[in-house]
Amino acid sequence: MAPLLAARPRLWGILIVSDSAELDISHIRLGDRPLIVCDVDDVVLQFIDPFQLYLKSLGHEFLPRSFRLHGNIISLADGSALEDQHVSRLILEFFEAQESWQTPFDPVVSTLERLSDDADVLFLTAMPPQFSAHRRRLLDRAGLTFPLLASEQPKGPIVQALHGGRDLPVVFIDDMARNLHSVKEHVSDCLLIHLMPDSPVHRLAPAAAEDIKRARDWAHAAVLIDQHLAADTVRRANPAA
Repeated sequence: MAPLLAARPRLWGILIVSDSAELDISHIRLGDRPLIVCDVDDVVLQFIDPFQLYLKSLGHEFLPRSFRLHGNIISLADGSALEDQHVSRLILEFFEAQESWQTPFDPVVSTLERLSDDADVLFLTAMPPQFSAHRRRLLDRAGLTFPLLASEQPKGPIVQALHGGRDLPVVFIDDMARNLHSVKEHVSDCLLIHLMPDSPVHRLAPAAAEDIKRARDWAHAAVLIDQHLAADTVRRANPAA
């Protein structure tokens, strides 16, 4: 298989995402087939539910009053809201401890395994890169051995560089509307799937654009992906149609 980013900004396996950020993609290889790029937190691995259990173990509680963590985590001792710096530290500490708390959604493992028969699967997680090794171990332990990229940069330019303008189907799955909109802006003809758990806080999430597909669960997402790949197969078999 050919290296992933043969014709995009790259320096010895480093993708230049912005003037101030670099992303190592030297371990990524793509075949001559479709690409499925998938978010991880609250898409592949449960996040909000185990994070709430983690908070309670420390004497805190998350109140889903808006679609954000900062400002909505309180002390169970006196009901006071935690300072933003404290919340940020808790998030980082949770990522440090993620292997003890996060588990995959059902049936994500079997679904991605089947889809990988016909497409390359890659995880793109919005997480500080220093926790990549923790996440890699967690995913591997669950049987999710697909390549992983961790970056806090906008996802659109990353997916654009990964796909590289190939004449092959590309799919992007995320629970955050802003990430879907970012990819929509940078990657034409990408199947965008909005997939998120049915939780109180996600019911407060901003809506994605109307032309972005909304999946009820992983079974529904798989149907949407199968339809997208099948349509491309038909197009290639009938190029004049």
